[in-house]
Amino acid sequence: MNDQRYIHVVAGALCKDNLVLIAQRPPGKHMAGGWEFPGGKLDYDESAIDALKRELKEELNISVHSAMWLCESMHDYPDRRVLLELWLVTEFEGTPTSNEGQVLKWADINDLHEVGMLPADEPLVEALQARSRSGVKLTT
Repeated sequence: MNDQRYIHVVAGALCKDNLVLIAQRPPGKHMAGGWEFPGGKLDYDESAIDALKRELKEELNISVHSAMWLCESMHDYPDRRVLLELWLVTEFEGTPTSNEGQVLKWADINDLHEVGMLPADEPLVEALQARSRSGVKLTT
């Protein structure tokens, strides 16, 4: 791909015990059927944390109170380049529900490579699994 511009996306890892919430891309969307961490594109002149809070409110109907940056990955799809940041959501209010029709599920962190995560999310999976293996708590 020759175009050096990219789409900047933030995603949230919501964890409980050894599970993490993932969302399935709905029909009609780019990479439909693949699994990803919930989130979305940054608006113009929006900070990553503000975008994370807005996107998770829109998608999951939760209010994020605290989150910490975990990692980022640049991925080239045939038709687009994506910069994806993963934030570990450490405190939120509400029960995650699908506001936009996407299928949600709690998946074992150790099984994420087997569920069909999107290629751009694979490096994020590695970082989340490494953090989990290190014994650092993923939630507050």
